[in-house]
Amino acid sequence: MALELVTVEVDGPVGRLTLDRPAKLNALSPQLLGELVAAARWFDDQRAIKVVIVRGAGRAFCAGFDLDAFVDPAMHPRETGDLGRLMAEAITSMRAVTIAAIHGRCVGGGLVLAAACDLRVATDDARFSIPEVDLGIPLAWGGIPRLVRELGPAVTKELVMTCREFDAAEAHALRFVNRVVGAGVLERVVEELAASLASKSALTLHTTKTQANAVAEEIASTGRNAGDADLLMSALVDPESRDVARRYLEVHGKRPPKGP
Repeated sequence: MALELVTVEVDGPVGRLTLDRPAKLNALSPQLLGELVAAARWFDDQRAIKVVIVRGAGRAFCAGFDLDAFVDPAMHPRETGDLGRLMAEAITSMRAVTIAAIHGRCVGGGLVLAAACDLRVATDDARFSIPEVDLGIPLAWGGIPRLVRELGPAVTKELVMTCREFDAAEAHALRFVNRVVGAGVLERVVEELAASLASKSALTLHTTKTQANAVAEEIASTGRNAGDADLLMSALVDPESRDVARRYLEVHGKRPPKGP
């Protein structure tokens, strides 16, 4: 594979998929999203791999969607807006068990990426937030049903609508992350978890994952989220939503995403 923003490694039955855009805190550009899809499909072709660790290089797991890269002249805006859904579905449907190793910031689309993984381990100084509503756009990419499955409807509504930050302890209390560990031991803990899982049979791992995902789809299906990109496009031309985004980004010293 010709990958520039994602690093893929294999060590026997364990694979590692690293978001490798540290200067941008691994913000999800269209190129990075496309490479995550390609990497997920590549891992699916490696039949001996049982577990894949998903992590971010540098100071953060993922700072969310890259607003500066939203307008790609080579792509229709709706196509760009739909890339995140395709990424989340590719990660969710991987044959291998996926473990998100979360440190630093886990924001917006990065949180959707983490939710698409099977298991999640976070450092005690990790910080989570879902700022989309403050940006005048809906949480897309199948994020709502994924969060409803993990957190329940009321907590999902609160976190998505208030956009407030929450820490790793709260993420664990809400059962979004499986374990919270010290920053200095994240890699060791995740590698040990991966090795433990990889010692089990591929058949039973895959069967358990498939059954659990099937039940989750019955609870809150992501099947209808192909329309998320249309909702995103609507928000980008809604005057009130754009005004909300401008006010928020002026405070934070950033530029709002352009409309289609």
